[in-house]
Amino acid sequence: MFERSRELAEIKKVLVTGGAGYVGSALVPKLIDAGYLVNVLDLYLYGDDVFGDHHSHPNLRQVRGDLRDRSVIEDAVKECDAVIHLACISNDPSFELNPELGKSINLDAFRPLVEISRGAGVQRFIYASSSSVYGVKEESDVHEEMTLEPLTDYSKFKAECEEILSEYQSDEFTTTTIRPATVCGYAPRQRLDVVVNILTNLAYHKREITVFGGEQLRPNIHIADMVEAYFVLLKAPKEKIAGETFNAGYRNMKVMEIAEVVKRVVEEEFPDLAPIEIERTESDDNRSYRVTSDKIAEKLGFVPQFTVE
Repeated sequence: MFERSRELAEIKKVLVTGGAGYVGSALVPKLIDAGYLVNVLDLYLYGDDVFGDHHSHPNLRQVRGDLRDRSVIEDAVKECDAVIHLACISNDPSFELNPELGKSINLDAFRPLVEISRGAGVQRFIYASSSSVYGVKEESDVHEEMTLEPLTDYSKFKAECEEILSEYQSDEFTTTTIRPATVCGYAPRQRLDVVVNILTNLAYHKREITVFGGEQLRPNIHIADMVEAYFVLLKAPKEKIAGETFNAGYRNMKVMEIAEVVKRVVEEEFPDLAPIEIERTESDDNRSYRVTSDKIAEKLGFVPQFTVE
């Protein structure tokens, strides 16, 4: 999927904010392998070794700094053609540990980043929002034109940043928002707080998966597909993505269904270990999230290739 020509498109240099995080640690090496020059802006809270053999690659420039510092942004975005903005406090529980800190990073720093990027001559700005901005919907196919009903500060600020970004769309500055489903799978900077990864961790180490409720629907996307989606947005003709918003997901699965898939796959991979039990308990959080990704398939030809399995 990721084999690409060394002949570069119009976009040659990319800034990835939060590039040392979960998705960034998988994306940045692929960008370098595809021939892009890559700047990474990150605090590197989880260490410096997330890029492995690419750590000292001549096409990688790592900027250790705070997204809220204008001088750091000005340095990081210098001579870049595109920005992929991943950096944020990345889930509701983490955000709630320090809401003021979360707001300063997830919302307050956003407009300055966009303005500095535009002023520096960036051609394309890709914003990683979240499918959580829809809130809980009864409809089976939640698409990009539906009203946003975010339920938490994390998702409210994601929605607000989408609105801010839309103000800056122009012929010279192409803005695009992607609303990913919950990402799963392995990356060098691994996350174990997302549903498929949580259940896999429990299955392997504890031999027991605890499911709270189980009927709740969750949309998922494999990290390799998430990386591919960013390539698609980088390479798409600007008239196809200018001012647009795209969902990106594989399929909506019940949490219990995910648990059963995890149990089967882990038991098949490690037949000598003890069988895995699924323990179901009641939950007062029965929120279901579901999205459809027809638009990105029809408009840009992006269809996920990897299943939860």
